[in-house]
Amino acid sequence: MRVNENFLTMPQAGNPFHGAAMLDADGREIPITEEMIMQACDELMKQWQFPQRKSAA
Repeated sequence: MRVNENFLTMPQAGNPFHGAAMLDADGREIPITEEMIMQACDELMKQWQFPQRKSAA
């Protein structure tokens, strides 16, 4: 089977989805949006801490 190399870059008529997705509990594809990524990054920044320096033994 030969894959059309333009398939990944050409917009598909009637299909607005052009990125990544995750599956919900019912198996439906949920597109991952820039807003979702930014929210995840913000949450990580809130939780991140500098590593503690180890004392010399």
